Amino acid sequence: MDVVPVVNGKDLARFIRLPHQIYRDDPNWVAPLTSDERTRLTPGKNPYFEHAEAAYFLARVDGRDVGRIAASVDRNYDCFHGERQAAFGFFEAESADAAGALLAAAERWGRERGARMMRGPMNFTTNDDCGLLIRGFEQPPTILMPYNPPSYPSWMESAGLRKVKDLYAFKVPIPESPQDQIEKVARIAQKARDRFHVRVRPMSLKHFGEELQRVKDIYNSAWERNWGFVPMTEAEIDHMAAQLKPAIVPELALFAEIDGEPVGFALAIPDVNVALKPLRGKLFPFGIVRLLWSLRKIKTLRLMALGIKSGYRRRGIDAALVHQAAVASRAAGYVWCEVGWTLEDNDLVNRLIEAVHGDHYKTYRIYERSL
Repeated sequence: MDVVPVVNGKDLARFIRLPHQIYRDDPNWVAPLTSDERTRLTPGKNPYFEHAEAAYFLARVDGRDVGRIAASVDRNYDCFHGERQAAFGFFEAESADAAGALLAAAERWGRERGARMMRGPMNFTTNDDCGLLIRGFEQPPTILMPYNPPSYPSWMESAGLRKVKDLYAFKVPIPESPQDQIEKVARIAQKARDRFHVRVRPMSLKHFGEELQRVKDIYNSAWERNWGFVPMTEAEIDHMAAQLKPAIVPELALFAEIDGEPVGFALAIPDVNVALKPLRGKLFPFGIVRLLWSLRKIKTLRLMALGIKSGYRRRGIDAALVHQAAVASRAAGYVWCEVGWTLEDNDLVNRLIEAVHGDHYKTYRIYERSL
C-alpha cells in the first residue's frame, strides 16, 4: 500500500470523488456538491487558509485509490488555545490497513510542523462538520453533518486514537400545538419577556449585511468557552453566510434583544440534504431543476446555532428563542428538527432540548493522539 500526497488538480478530483466509491451501496449517504468540496479544499477560495495550511493524501493499492485523509494546522487555533494541534479530516477508507496508513501519514505531517497533538475528524475545525458517527447509523445525515460507516470507530482505536469529546444530535418533534407540548419552555420564555424585556425577532434579509454583523458580534462571545472552539474571522463568517443565505428562512433565523441590543441568536435551516441526496454531488446538467423541485417538499429542519452572549445567560433567553423557533416551524409546515451538535457535557443546553421532547438519537466522537 502506498500513501501519496495530492499534488495537482487531477489528484484533487480523485480525492473529492473517492467517497462515491466508498458509499456506492449505502442508501443513507448524501454526497456533497462537488463544486462546494473543491472550493473548501482550495487555498484562495476558502478563507480558512489565510491562517492555516493543509495537505491531502490518498492511499493506493495496485494503482487503485482505497482511502483519503486531510491533515491541517491552524495558527488561529494554536494561538487561542496556547497549544500545537494538527487536525485530521475528510477521512475515508476501505480497510483498517488503509485507515492506519492514512492516519500515520497525517501524524507525520503534523509532527513535521511542530504539532504535539492530533485531533479529529474535523473538516477543518469545529466550525465545520466534525466528529465520527458512533451511534445513529440508521438515518441519513442532516445538512452540514457528517456520516460514516460503522467500521470507522474501531479503526480509529486500532490506530491508537482515543476519545476526547462526544457530540450529541437530538431529534425534536414539532408539535401541532407547540404551546401545549412545550409548556415549561413557554413559561420560561414568558418570564424572560416579562422580567428582562427580551424580544425575539426574525432576521431581515433586506438588511443582511447589518444583520450579519450582529451575528458576528454574538458568535465569538457566545461560543468562546466551548470545548474545541476557535474564533471565526470576519472573512470566514462572510464565506459561510454566503453559502447559507439561499437556505435561510427569515422566521427561523432569530435574534433575541434586550432594550434593542442583540444578545442571542438562533438559526434553523431546512434540511437541504433531502434535496441533495438524489443529485450524487452534481448540479448540472439537470440537478438544479431537481434541487429546486425537491426544496419545496422539505419538512425537516436542523437547528445549527443557538448562542447567548456571555453575561446574558441563565435569563431564559435561550428558551425564548427555542419557543419562537418551534412556533414558526410549525406555522411553516415543518414536522421535526434536528438540534445539534451539542457537547456531551453541556448539561444546560441538553436539558433544554430534552424539555422540548428531544430524543438523543445520534452521537459523534472526536479522537486525539499525542504526537
